Amino acid sequence: MTEQHDLNSLSPLDGRYAEKTAPLTRCMGDAALTRYRALVECRYLLKLCATPGVKLRRLKPAEKALLNKLSELSDIEIELIYAIETTGAGGLPPTKHDVKSVEYFLKSRLERSSMRDIKEYVHFGLTSEDVNNISYALTLRDALAKEILPALAEILKVMDGLARRHAAAPLLARTHGQPAVPTTFGKEFRVFHARLSRQYAQLEKARICAKLNGATGNYNAHAAAFPGADWEKFSKEFIESFNAGRGPALEYNPLTTQIEPHDSYAEVFDALSRANTILLAFCQDMWRYISAELVGQKAVAGEIGSSTMPQKVNPIHFENAEGNLGLANAMLAFFSSKLPVSRLQRDLSDSTVERNFGAAFGHSLVAYKALLTGLSRVSVNEAFAAGELEAHPEVIAEGIQTILRREKATAPYEQLSKLTRGRRVTLEELREFIDGLELKASVKAELKKLSPLNYTGLAAKLALGRR
Repeated sequence: MTEQHDLNSLSPLDGRYAEKTAPLTRCMGDAALTRYRALVECRYLLKLCATPGVKLRRLKPAEKALLNKLSELSDIEIELIYAIETTGAGGLPPTKHDVKSVEYFLKSRLERSSMRDIKEYVHFGLTSEDVNNISYALTLRDALAKEILPALAEILKVMDGLARRHAAAPLLARTHGQPAVPTTFGKEFRVFHARLSRQYAQLEKARICAKLNGATGNYNAHAAAFPGADWEKFSKEFIESFNAGRGPALEYNPLTTQIEPHDSYAEVFDALSRANTILLAFCQDMWRYISAELVGQKAVAGEIGSSTMPQKVNPIHFENAEGNLGLANAMLAFFSSKLPVSRLQRDLSDSTVERNFGAAFGHSLVAYKALLTGLSRVSVNEAFAAGELEAHPEVIAEGIQTILRREKATAPYEQLSKLTRGRRVTLEELREFIDGLELKASVKAELKKLSPLNYTGLAAKLALGRR
């Protein structure tokens, strides 16, 4: 089926990459945010009606069901709410306020029900930020739990498979870009797997703070209207009532200004950025392995690698991932530095920034899918890697000089440096060097057993995750 996208879209996330980011729109974007706001407002009214100290009648089962159903907004209702905000609709003038338009929509629906007598308790005592901060917390939680974490888990699964499959496959390691000592493909894959696993765990266990305490965080309106209610308990219970299932949880923040200070947002963004940075480094290493022919790529029928060079199979998926990871991290870094800073009790500069969360998550998700596609088309060229190692026998010089140190030989490092530094040596030259040393025959035999293919230390064990 031909991929469809809006050619007039300003962002590739909604155009070229729309098919890849579509699942994320269920958690992020204006429509999703509007649905979360309606959910918060409806649940808030439900809890108000069930709270001791709040002089509201108790709701009938059918009314509770109606409120729960009311928060499940259809696309037509989303459009109506947007119309109430922008142009006015249903006899209502334009609010020019996105949260107020949700409030007015809900009131209009309650007006037609048996709950018309309590419609003014929609948004009762709240500032728009009470609704917004919980809605954004739900947005972040669900985007992480439903899309970002599963995609990262799939990458981890593939990395783990590569690490196990190539645990003992020797590879010429390079430090400063120069031949160093042997490693294995599996161990190098395992390093990235372990690093990413750490960030995955932090994201999975993240706590996203939220508040519900009025215009300056003091419950002024709530306490004035119903001083007998325990509003701090109410707020904590309400926020924690949204927690269910795996993934990040919402956490009640008792001390805020008008806005929840977003420190926990920064913690999430920083952990996601670290995960992205690890994957960016992985993409660059894979690019180098492909460039050096250590890793091969499967040619896909019908794909064009170059407009002029028909033989090309470019590492485009790793390059696409690298670019999108960089874009995502630029945004995430800005979010982390911007959002925890607000003038006095609040300013509105955070609002337009929060609307871009989906863009950062979208670029991350596009990168993850590109990376998975790239990984599905690669194969490790173990034979080529072995040949490269055999062409660099000098990489066992470290092992030789270390064993000589153990045997208390004179200036072993200096002797090996003189023989090998800055020049290519053959395995035969190394063996001649060993024969010329004053050592026990058993030690000479031990040294001669060293080769570029077996001098890999504990790499295979590490690659298999054995501790």
